[in-house]
Amino acid sequence: MGSLIGILILIADIYAIIKIAQSSAEPLKKALWIVGVILFPVVGLIAWYLAGPGGKN
Repeated sequence: MGSLIGILILIADIYAIIKIAQSSAEPLKKALWIVGVILFPVVGLIAWYLAGPGGKN
């Protein structure tokens, strides 16, 4: 069960990194968000979802 949760978090993090890279945010903000998601997979993913670069239009 733990490995399934890990795989789901990995998939969600990869999705977040792709979306961050495609956003219209400044390059420095993109880089900081990507580093945050990589270093803190769960917390970074939640933070990106709530307040990520590019805003929710």
